[in-house]
Amino acid sequence: MKRRILLPTDFSNNAWHAMLYAIELYKEDSCDFFILNVFSATGNIMDSLLNMEPGSELYELAKEKSETGLAQVLDKITLQAFNNPKHHFSTISTFNNPLEAIKNTVEEKDIELVVMGCKGRTNSDKSSFGSVSLYVMEKVRNCPVIVVPKRATYRLPKEIVFPTSYKTHFKQRELNYLVDIAKKCHATIAVLHISNDEKLDKIQVEHKTMLETYFEDVSTSFHTLNNYAVQTALNIFVESRNSDMVAFINKKHTFFDSILTHPMVKELNFHASVPILVMHDLRN
Repeated sequence: MKRRILLPTDFSNNAWHAMLYAIELYKEDSCDFFILNVFSATGNIMDSLLNMEPGSELYELAKEKSETGLAQVLDKITLQAFNNPKHHFSTISTFNNPLEAIKNTVEEKDIELVVMGCKGRTNSDKSSFGSVSLYVMEKVRNCPVIVVPKRATYRLPKEIVFPTSYKTHFKQRELNYLVDIAKKCHATIAVLHISNDEKLDKIQVEHKTMLETYFEDVSTSFHTLNNYAVQTALNIFVESRNSDMVAFINKKHTFFDSILTHPMVKELNFHASVPILVMHDLRN
């Protein structure tokens, strides 16, 4: 069965970098890659949505530019000899809000994973993430998302950090993609417990035992960092070990709920070079 992977692009170098990462990560898998470009006539998407209509000059010019850009991306893939017989590429050009377009495409094309760059053409240094990638990580809750920083290497991950407080109950199927990538890459899942308490309570012990069971088919290590803020602990751990990916489940109203907020993101230094796998609470 082929994997169905969505690759959003605004034709920036960051988006291209994320595509190359996805192609390398799934080089052994049969994949249908859908390359999505969302177009508008102006920099203000709301103005475009209100004022553009199919058939208008502005609309048709923006559509042509989008379709030409997508054709150039396909040509670039061919020229760089990404001729993996297991991979098939198709393009989608659509007029919409980027977040809504991604959500709609995930539903319509039965997408199982989104892989995208951290930032688009603006490439601001004020934040590790752009606004679109932040919204996608938080709001696209019906499939996992991998966000790839521009400085991430193309090597397959050998250590994937999974931070947890052990206070949240996880379902096994919520972690399927993490286990799948670990198996595919022969990677170790480094479970990082971040806490201000020295000992686990009864519930935390139960949750840790459940994780041990869920991860029994892959290499797993367990670690603890006490008395650090979440972002500080993650930075220390990832940077000291040269970890290759960070994965977490975006649950609402939990210990890590604030990871996706702008202030928290600005403090996560490792994001400059480490891809993030965001999975979702299936009950939300």
